[in-house]
Amino acid sequence: MRIRSFLLSTALLSGLAALPMVPAAALATEQAATEAASETDRINRWFDEKYEEELAFSPIEQTFIGRKTSYGLIDDFSDAGADRELAWRRAAVAEMKSRFDYEKLSQDAKISYDIWVYNLEQAEAGLAFRTNRYALHQHNGLQSFFPTFLINTHKVESEADMLGFIQRLSGVATALDQLLARAKTNAAAGTRPPRFAYEGVIDQSRKIISGAPFDDGEPSAIWTATEEKLQGLVDEEIINAARADVLRGEARAALTGTFAPAYQRIIAWYEADLPNTDAAPKGAGTLANGTAFYDYRLANQTTTQLTADEIHNLGLSEVARLRADMEAVKDQVEFDGDLKAFFKFIREDDRFYFSDDDAGADQYIAAAKGHIEALKEKLPDYFGILPKADLEVRRVESFRERDGAAQHYRSGTPDGSRPGIYYAHLSDMRAMPIPTLEVIAYHEGLPGHHMQISIAQELTGIPVFRTQAGYTAYSEGWGLYSEKLAKEMGGYQDPYSEFGRLTSEIWRAIRLVVDTGLHSKGWSEEQAVAYFLENSSIPEAAVRSEVRRYLVNPGQATSYKIGMIKILELRARAQEKLGDQFDIRAFHDVILGGGALPLGILEQRVDQWIAETLVS
Repeated sequence: MRIRSFLLSTALLSGLAALPMVPAAALATEQAATEAASETDRINRWFDEKYEEELAFSPIEQTFIGRKTSYGLIDDFSDAGADRELAWRRAAVAEMKSRFDYEKLSQDAKISYDIWVYNLEQAEAGLAFRTNRYALHQHNGLQSFFPTFLINTHKVESEADMLGFIQRLSGVATALDQLLARAKTNAAAGTRPPRFAYEGVIDQSRKIISGAPFDDGEPSAIWTATEEKLQGLVDEEIINAARADVLRGEARAALTGTFAPAYQRIIAWYEADLPNTDAAPKGAGTLANGTAFYDYRLANQTTTQLTADEIHNLGLSEVARLRADMEAVKDQVEFDGDLKAFFKFIREDDRFYFSDDDAGADQYIAAAKGHIEALKEKLPDYFGILPKADLEVRRVESFRERDGAAQHYRSGTPDGSRPGIYYAHLSDMRAMPIPTLEVIAYHEGLPGHHMQISIAQELTGIPVFRTQAGYTAYSEGWGLYSEKLAKEMGGYQDPYSEFGRLTSEIWRAIRLVVDTGLHSKGWSEEQAVAYFLENSSIPEAAVRSEVRRYLVNPGQATSYKIGMIKILELRARAQEKLGDQFDIRAFHDVILGGGALPLGILEQRVDQWIAETLVS
């Protein structure tokens, strides 16, 4: 290195023939790389600064990622709060465009830049449809989210943490009042969720404020959690019993004086407005500006420009393909009857269910854990990057548990102090057939959501905002892809479990048909239920819960299959172009190693990896 430096220095000083040693093109390339590194370093620092500004808008998100900043606060759910955040986002993008030269950025920094612009574009696109959205509804609505968040996510490890918990009890009341104001505004504009959604909000709200300290019944879930958090501080000798009594009194006052009255206001208004709802639910297309709203929702949820008709027809073709695969399994187990009869057999035969009681629920949880643990051993054969965070499997808390409701995942913290959790609704074990148990465990746990989200949170070398990003088509597309991947990894040894995997995939294909049918083609709830039952063995209770979920969350259900199809398409492209150079571990690391991405930007990332691999 010293000799080469000396020769270069001498030649430059003398103006002689050393210049050809480094061709002009090479010098330009080196200079461009240096500029890219410098500009990339600058913009990455800027992204991290802006992420902190963005995070300040959400005390809830701060808690989710394991921070105890703003630990006594709840987010602002008012329209004014949304306006402030949008104004900040506009200003941030304008600043980014003025300060940084896109052409001088590295390829990965360009992805970050593109995401920043994309997020603003989506926020702007949604502004026209603010009154088309349902403020509260029965499917994981905010009225049930708040107590779940306080019980499971707000950790109490000090007296200050407990004071923050008590403060947040009052903050929930403010947030509920803001959401109620939005519900009233939307109703005045003609936007009301279906009657069943009103009934769900009322029922869940009542359950949350039933029992002690609200009445003479058994302790409510929120009060049980309060007592447990206080007792934990006493047991750790952080506070004494006398101080615990004082804090207990403050918590009781917050619960009975502000928390419960806010829920009572929710119940009162939803009960009073209930007669104004439609008993026969209608899709988003019937709302004012409804067609444009649904087009926006499809674009937002799939991160594509696919139309409702294109998605509907894709769903029809996928349902037909998967029915053929299901026929093959039916023949493998030598069932005497057609596929419809086989659906009925799976749906109704007792051998496919655990007992409908707590013992059966415990068996379900234990079996899910077993499948996840068995597959965990094979992860290093398929992934270079592995998650550090632990995973737990839990039953949903009683106050928000619903018969037939979909299972779901809640992420842990980036530092691993809180594990990821796969939640199962087990109040009706007849809605939880054993054949689909294995595939759901893979989707929600490993190699599905826990793998994808944990890896994203643990990434280094990219701006922090990308480690926390969420795009439904990407995350749910990965979840559905992981179900198929699990078969390659040795899952589904029992043919009925393989039928369960196909049931899960056709479920997502049916969603393409049903969601677009409800919101774009005027389908009734009963039409949607009938199509679902005709093409799957899913129990009717689960089907009805699913259809009602689609009705209150337009477009979201289409994201799963669209995302899966894109990931499979990218994998096939990589295998074709790379041939013997294709490495499944490297491919998965490319998919997961950049954080969650809109599908178009994910495609750019994979194409870039393919090109780099071909020349390496």
